[in-house]
Amino acid sequence: MTAVQDAVYEYRAARPEDAEAIESLDGSFTTRTVFRVEVTDEVFALREVPVEPPLTKVFPDEEAGDDESGDGQEGPDSRTFVAVHADGALAGFVAVSYSSWNRRLTIEDIEVGPEHRGRGVGRQLMGKAVEFGRERGAGHVWLEVTNVNAPAIHAYRRMGFTFCGLDTALYDGTASEGEQALYMSMPCPCP
Repeated sequence: MTAVQDAVYEYRAARPEDAEAIESLDGSFTTRTVFRVEVTDEVFALREVPVEPPLTKVFPDEEAGDDESGDGQEGPDSRTFVAVHADGALAGFVAVSYSSWNRRLTIEDIEVGPEHRGRGVGRQLMGKAVEFGRERGAGHVWLEVTNVNAPAIHAYRRMGFTFCGLDTALYDGTASEGEQALYMSMPCPCP
């Protein structure tokens, strides 16, 4: 157990009985700024700009078939970790996968419930992910985030991530059309 700002959390590998709570976790956010992406033939630039009124983003439910294995089971190179509050409620989770060919640990998804944000839960979950990556021999940690999720981008930067790429078409034809995918990475810290 870890005490963080008067709240106690347990960080552990997810269990089958956590699946429903993971699926129902509120990953929405509200932000007063977004990162505007400016693209030229040679470079892209990011500029944080205010939005008024504040933007609230609610992610659509995952579509059936999004689980690559189809059976909800994790292989030896993927894992989900959860943060459980002392009251038994799921506070957050991180799902990761490791690719040996490029030694990349991919953060597939990380979410912290609104009432648990700002308490270090995301940082602790990322720590569990990095620990898993180190065990596998990861050289770097990589993730994708929408340009409108300024709160997450700021958190990732505080954790040591830097921008490493852009995809202006990833969300075309989805509920997130018009947003751009930003890629961030950091070296997988040695023990």
